Amino acid sequence: MTQDNLVLIEERGHAGLITLNRPKALNALNLPMIRDITAALLKWKDSPQIKLVAIRGMGKAADGSFAPFGAFCAGGDIRFFHQAALAGDPALEDFFTEEYSLNHLIHTYPKPYVAFLDGICMGGGMGISGHGGANTVRITTERTKMAMPETMIGLFPDVGGGWFLSRCDGAQPGMGEYLALTGHLLNGAAAVDVGLADVQIASLELAALWDSMGNKEGDVKQILASMTTKSIALRADSMPANSLNRSKISHFFAQGNITSIVAALEADSSDWAKETAALLRKRSPLMLHVTLDLVRRARGMEIADELRLERDLVRHCFHTQHLQRSGAATETVEGIRALAVDKDHAPKWQPARIEDITPEMVAPFFSSPWPANAHLLQHLS
Repeated sequence: MTQDNLVLIEERGHAGLITLNRPKALNALNLPMIRDITAALLKWKDSPQIKLVAIRGMGKAADGSFAPFGAFCAGGDIRFFHQAALAGDPALEDFFTEEYSLNHLIHTYPKPYVAFLDGICMGGGMGISGHGGANTVRITTERTKMAMPETMIGLFPDVGGGWFLSRCDGAQPGMGEYLALTGHLLNGAAAVDVGLADVQIASLELAALWDSMGNKEGDVKQILASMTTKSIALRADSMPANSLNRSKISHFFAQGNITSIVAALEADSSDWAKETAALLRKRSPLMLHVTLDLVRRARGMEIADELRLERDLVRHCFHTQHLQRSGAATETVEGIRALAVDKDHAPKWQPARIEDITPEMVAPFFSSPWPANAHLLQHLS
């Protein structure tokens, strides 16, 4: 257990168990939490006693008290991002370097890693869910609410988001772009359907399954097989996936660039197209262009290289030197201000229109501020 109890660490039988314990903030990650999770995983990685790792979040029970499950992780602590960016706090750089290192550690973890994605799972929560690595089991329920909504705050879907979103639906162009650009909210069944989770069970099954983790020693396939019993599968059948209009998504979101995507949506007479275009018009135009480029580059990248690219991007988000913008003038700080600080929900994006973004504004985001031999994530392999 950590000193401030924001992460609860336990060893039970053959399992290393992690509980995110910041329920008032929907378990949003801060730097001490990232360090505590990393330390536990590194310890268990070489422990002969620990055969698997499981992670869950603390949520709110019906009576208002806090209890396990009900929320996984709403993402990174964006209020901290805002404060640190304005103050020039170097801890902001440490946060992203260490968070992305943790994402890579989880993705490549040599032991089964079981993530209980009950309730909210967004942003940084997706980063610690395992990305669908070889030893990862990602469990959803009927209460799961999953999304990567970063373009809403002038950011991009990070924590490996370019990598795992680009591989949705078998890496067919369209779905990953749609989820990355719009931040569309998925329920548990839809998350499994598009490949962002592995199995769905009823939330009533969670406590018993968690308690059984210490008795499991098998590989990922055996663990999954133990979950997909007939009774659980029947319950999952009663939890339909969100309506994802695959034909329209593949038609519109496989187009060449964000300008053409929005133009095509606005030229379509369907309610779905009009609503989707209106949603995109509310996002940061600059970061829509950057995000689309990221997803399409990431489709052909290995995870370590993709995370290094994201680390480059996030530096440019808070220090957009090629546009002479930093601090409060950046898209990211302005987006967080509008959503979580002043809460006026009226960000002043610069430029304000998707059509006003030029290639010269976007390309420098993909140039690393560090030489390869001095990159902050050089150690990822």
